[in-house]
Amino acid sequence: MIRVLASRWQGSVLVCGKCSKKLDGGFGEKGRTPLVKLLRQALGVKKGRKSDRGVVEVKCLGVCPKNAVVMVDGARPERWMLVPAGADTEEVVATLSEPASVP
Repeated sequence: MIRVLASRWQGSVLVCGKCSKKLDGGFGEKGRTPLVKLLRQALGVKKGRKSDRGVVEVKCLGVCPKNAVVMVDGARPERWMLVPAGADTEEVVATLSEPASVP
């Protein structure tokens, strides 16, 4: 029997963990913060299913760029983004689509 759990997620962001590990962080003021952590802070992501949006670090997306991290916006899976190390957090968040508003 398959159980279904409801979540409040209106969207999700997948971030390649292998790319993040290769950069040893690569983001933030000192360049040591992982992209996943910065996105969670910038989007105000809460824990688990209670958030508006999920930011999930996945094993490997198979693109493997140099000095960048691969990121996929779940609302637009046809667009994979290569985020260069040290990219501005506000610019990265601006490239993500807005979560759908709930009436």
